[in-house]
Amino acid sequence: MNNFNYNIILLTFLATLFTFLITTLGSSIVFFFKKVNKNVLDAMLGVSAGVMISASFFSLLNPAIILSENLNMISWLVLLIGFTLGGILLYITGLIFDRKLSKKKEKLNLKRCIMLFFSITIHNIPEGMAIGVAFASTLYNIDGATIEAAIILAIGIGIQNFPEGSAVSLPLRREGMSRLKSFMFGSLSGLVEIFAGIIGALLVLKIRNLLPYLLAFAAGAMIYVVVEELIPESQTNKNKDIMALFTLIGFSIMMILDIALG
Repeated sequence: MNNFNYNIILLTFLATLFTFLITTLGSSIVFFFKKVNKNVLDAMLGVSAGVMISASFFSLLNPAIILSENLNMISWLVLLIGFTLGGILLYITGLIFDRKLSKKKEKLNLKRCIMLFFSITIHNIPEGMAIGVAFASTLYNIDGATIEAAIILAIGIGIQNFPEGSAVSLPLRREGMSRLKSFMFGSLSGLVEIFAGIIGALLVLKIRNLLPYLLAFAAGAMIYVVVEELIPESQTNKNKDIMALFTLIGFSIMMILDIALG
């Protein structure tokens, strides 16, 4: 590996470190809530659901379609396989927790917390790989593959990670977890991007063919958690119609970030 290759790995590390720090910054929002208020936290749960739904399409499924078409793959089949497997994995995870945990409320809350953290972490894996692939692609004759384009991609993903970090920490706080633990889980959900980015850079040519499946897989996992856990929980609020509006707000925020920075 020559010096330029080492520089690519270093750039990938710095770029994914940036996205991780933005995720951490988003997670820190939990420290601004001194008292747990059900209406506020249910609203944040709705916003988190909207963010995840929006990210599933604009950050995951749509790029998967474009990438699979560029690689001459059958896009609808790629999305069907990846998306379905992502949902099935979270379904199986839920069954495991249902069997191992009692029906006490705190145990059900633990299940919800772990599934939420798991889904967001899965979502961050293909994003990190996408950054690594973008930087390493500059080593080959690939159209549009420039260092500048890779940096812009990393900045875009990083800014999008701010609401995603809060989408983990706030619901965890909603379930009764301490502010510090909620922050730590939210932050750790973005740490995987660093490792995924380096792997993507090292295995760029092979990962490019796998990435569309991973993107769709992450989307399926996220949508499952939103439908199974986040929206139903936010709708337990007596003002459930208003909570639904907060879901739309979360979706709109993420949609604007994705389109503006895409």
